[in-house]
Amino acid sequence: MDLLQQLVTIFAENGYVAVFIALMICGAGLPLPEDVTLVAGGVIAGLGYANVHAMFALAMSGVLLGDCAIFLLGHHYGARILQWRFVARVLTPERYVKVQEKFDQYGNRMLFFARFLPGMRTTVYLTAGTTHRVSFLRFLLIDTLAALISVPIWVYLGYFGADNHEWLAKWIHRGQSSLWVLLGILVFTALMLWWRRRRRTRCGLD
Repeated sequence: MDLLQQLVTIFAENGYVAVFIALMICGAGLPLPEDVTLVAGGVIAGLGYANVHAMFALAMSGVLLGDCAIFLLGHHYGARILQWRFVARVLTPERYVKVQEKFDQYGNRMLFFARFLPGMRTTVYLTAGTTHRVSFLRFLLIDTLAALISVPIWVYLGYFGADNHEWLAKWIHRGQSSLWVLLGILVFTALMLWWRRRRRTRCGLD
């Protein structure tokens, strides 16, 4: 919670701009947790320093711009970017090969699930760009769908827990598990709808 309190103080003093810059830093792969940053943005809204809905819109913009910047850097420079000192620390050759193998196994679903895997987002998005496995528009669509699940959860969690730090700390620790449960429910629902639609189609053919 020390990091959260520090971010809340900085954001309260500097407003939306500080939140936006922090999210861009998160997207660049620097050691600043995106979930805690989003929660801090929600907290200052709960304390009256910002509008929570505007904070959500700003957070979405910051998250997506940061992700797109990483993808486009990889897309533009290709494998040459792996020679950059900063990138080499985040994406080693061994890790690059492993992420490529995961893409071969799971396809573009990797882009969606990477948002829920702290520490993996930057490497997956960078690899997607360098390998040209997906177009920018498809990447943006997949990333937006995933962000629409994670971003509002963290921002509104901070908003509703702004005056109850004990409750907030508990749910931050539970947050990743909760996101996976929600994601599982959404995937299960989508599969059920697909199965029912396919079954009706078959029945119509019969």
